Amino acid sequence: MIKKVPNPIDKHVGSRVRMRRMLAGVSQEKLGEALGLTFQQVQKYEKGSNRISASRLQQIAKMLDVPVAFFFDGAPTGDMPETGFADSAATTYISDFLATSEGVQLTKAFTRIKSGRVRRRIIDLVEALAEEDAGTA
Repeated sequence: MIKKVPNPIDKHVGSRVRMRRMLAGVSQEKLGEALGLTFQQVQKYEKGSNRISASRLQQIAKMLDVPVAFFFDGAPTGDMPETGFADSAATTYISDFLATSEGVQLTKAFTRIKSGRVRRRIIDLVEALAEEDAGTA
């Protein structure tokens, strides 16, 4: 049996739903409950394995307090490569990071730090740790 590969746009929209849900501090269970779904269905939406209908996406957008267009920001277009200043690889990298619980936790904690000097030192620390880790791999 051939495994069906999720459509890249469905995956993107799902990952944006997950990112926004996590940033809002809403569990899959709570979102599913509000939509009349199981958390497993929400999981399938977030993975892109099940496509989200337009009406359902409208409900999700309202519940997570974002416009529907939010879920399509940085979505793959499937046509000619983008030109100009847009860096879709960087956008995907950021979306993938923010779709993880660690990414959300780090982002929330980092944005609470008021001192620009402290934030810069944290970035320097993380870069040094990443270099060290890359050297041992």
